[in-house]
This record gives sequence, C-alpha cells and structure tokens, in this order.
Amino acid sequence: MELRHLRYFVAVAEELNFRRAAERLHIGQPPLSIQIRALEEELGVRLLERSKRRVSLTEAGNRFLRRAREILAAAAEAIDEARQAARGELGSLRVGFTSSLPYTSILPDLLVAYRRRYPAVELQLKEMFTTDQLAAIAEDRLDVGLVRYVGGELPAGVEVREIGSDPLCLVLAASHPLADREMVRFAELADEGFIGFPDGVGTGLPDILRRLCRQAGFEPRVVQTAREATTQVGLVGAGIGVALLPAPLACIRLPRVRYVPIADDGASFVLSVASPRTLSPQLAGFLEVLREVSGAIDQADVNR
Repeated sequence: MELRHLRYFVAVAEELNFRRAAERLHIGQPPLSIQIRALEEELGVRLLERSKRRVSLTEAGNRFLRRAREILAAAAEAIDEARQAARGELGSLRVGFTSSLPYTSILPDLLVAYRRRYPAVELQLKEMFTTDQLAAIAEDRLDVGLVRYVGGELPAGVEVREIGSDPLCLVLAASHPLADREMVRFAELADEGFIGFPDGVGTGLPDILRRLCRQAGFEPRVVQTAREATTQVGLVGAGIGVALLPAPLACIRLPRVRYVPIADDGASFVLSVASPRTLSPQLAGFLEVLREVSGAIDQADVNR
C-alpha cells in the first residue's frame, strides 16, 4: 500500500462520487476505480458500498478514512519538517563564545537576529575559552565559536575568519596617577604590576600583554592571575595591580576602578568566528546572519 492509494481513497470517501474524485485527483475514473478495488483486495475488506446511484462508506471504510487522513497529515508534516531542516530552519546549533562577548553589541545583536529568522532552531550557548572552543569544534562537541584567536596552529578541519576587533583598555584603580588620563602609552607602565590571565587558559591576552610591553621596551611583571575578567576588575579596585582588558568590559562599573584607552598600535583584541570546513544548513544560516550583523564574512565563505 502506497500513500497515493490513501489519497485516492480519501478523495473518493470525501466526494462519495468516483467522477468528482477523479477530477479532483486529475486522473481518469477507470484507473481510480481499479486502484480502490486493489486497495480493498490488499486490505481484505470492503471500504465502499457502490450502486448505480450512490457511493457510501462501510463501517470499515469510516474507520479507515480517519486513519488514512492521520497518515497523510503525518506524511505531509514529515515532508515539511525535512524540507525545513534542509533549509536550516529546524534542529539545534551549539554556539560557543568567549566571556567578553556578552559585553559587546555583536553577540546580543547576532542572537536577536538569528532567533528572529530561525525561531525553531534551538541554540545551545556555551561560554568557553578560545582554545577550548577550537578543540570542541574539532571534536564535534561544538558547531561554531566566537573566539579571540591571536594565531597559532589550528585543529584539523577547523577554520577561523576575522569578523572584527575591540580596542583594549587599561584598567586602573581610581587612585592611580594615570586614572584621569584620556589615554595611556605602555611606555608609562614599565614599573606597574599587572593582573592577567594565567598562561594556557585559552585566551590570547597574555600574549598581547607581553607584545605591547616588549614594544615599549620592558617585560611585564605579573603580580596576580585570575581566570575571569570580572575578577581582575575587582582586584584592580582593591589596589592589587593594573589589568589589560577589552574596552567593552568598561560597562562593569565599580567605584574604585577607571578604564583608560591605550595609545599604542596593536592594542586591540580580534574577534573571529571558528567553524568546521563542512557546514550544516543550520550553521550556514547562522554564518549568514553573522555576516549581516558584522558585515565581515564573505558570502562565498557561507556558500562554499
């Protein structure tokens, strides 16, 4: 028994007239009668009572009609879901992001735009350090990541494309002599103690800090490490040292803390998107929305 047999039977059962049912189905009346007979023979029951004047449903036909409609509706729903999934409109997407991203405009803008366009796709959001995101994408534990990639070897099968950057700023205690400056150069920080991220946690800020210090002619003296940027801000307020953080974190307001822009070249933190080389329909849709929000991903990358 095929779906077309069910469609034929439902048409006849609803029209109670073979001629009208045939016209509705765009087939000839004799082939329709043959198909209904074949269906009854396959089922071993009579579904229709036929006479020269009328067609009516048997009790078996009435019960079969209800189930046939349910099957056809379920089949149509299955087809629609498959097509939606192929267009990236259904399913789930695992999205990684670094801890500074919620303080920028791009992550909220991206999530709002994506949910508006693909409301039926479940987004599973995971805050992770960059290196952890890259490993998770390579191991198929993450579909896409918004990362702070500053170079180095990438896991096999993972691509990274730059989509923007944020300026870095110096986080100072309000009592610090440089706290009221409009801008600071790293050459002025040679005697400072820095609060930074531990090496190996998966953020590129320790490398950037070393690079900026070396450009200014000195090695950074790290007096305290903390894995969370907000913790570093609090430690600055406690007078432990100074910190180098993305400027969007300046929205974290503490009475004893000031954020001062940096004048040195290269004092910025690149934002990139990391993804596998092969894109699912859901991921292709996500990258398309990201391209529109950031204006930085080439359409050819999305369609590759």
